[in-house]
Amino acid sequence: MSRVTVTFTVAFVLLSWERAAAQRDDSRFEVGGQVTFVASSEFDTTDVGFGARVSWNPSALLGTEAEMTFYPDDLGVEGAEFSRSRVEGLFGVTVGPVIGRVRPFGMVRPGFVIFQEASNPVACILIFPPPLSCTLAAGTTVFALDIGGGLELFPTARTFVRLDAGDRMLRYPGPALSSDGTAREGAFFSNDFRFAIGAGLRF
Repeated sequence: MSRVTVTFTVAFVLLSWERAAAQRDDSRFEVGGQVTFVASSEFDTTDVGFGARVSWNPSALLGTEAEMTFYPDDLGVEGAEFSRSRVEGLFGVTVGPVIGRVRPFGMVRPGFVIFQEASNPVACILIFPPPLSCTLAAGTTVFALDIGGGLELFPTARTFVRLDAGDRMLRYPGPALSSDGTAREGAFFSNDFRFAIGAGLRF
């Protein structure tokens, strides 16, 4: 029974791979733009950004990509904004087959987020550890890891529309007092919901 199961599984994988390869066209590169929405769990805000992405698909199932997004608005409570803008860079892989004019995929993309220093001086209470917003107000770069998935649609052979969503984890520096009042002795991760919609060209 186990031999039959193994044989069936191997045959299914090979047939799926062959089908994906057969459906692949010559378009290995993509260049496009997107609008990105990030719901920050740490600061209870929604950040809106604009960016660009380039990708290379070396095989029928695997893609590599680099994406840069700029978030232009101030971040923080009105009158006490601690970051005038953010720059996000993500670099990683996508995995998923092309099925007709659709490609569902999963993605893993490490990278960074740069918190630009506050436009105006930020008044911070003299406690230890200091509030995280005070730490970020001077400007800093944090590690990011985006894990999720999405869908690519191909209206024509040379165009695409893409939707993706994921959990963007940011590693904030410590010691710091997080927004929920927890004293963090060292660096810690916070989870953000990230959604992007974009379009572009394939070649």
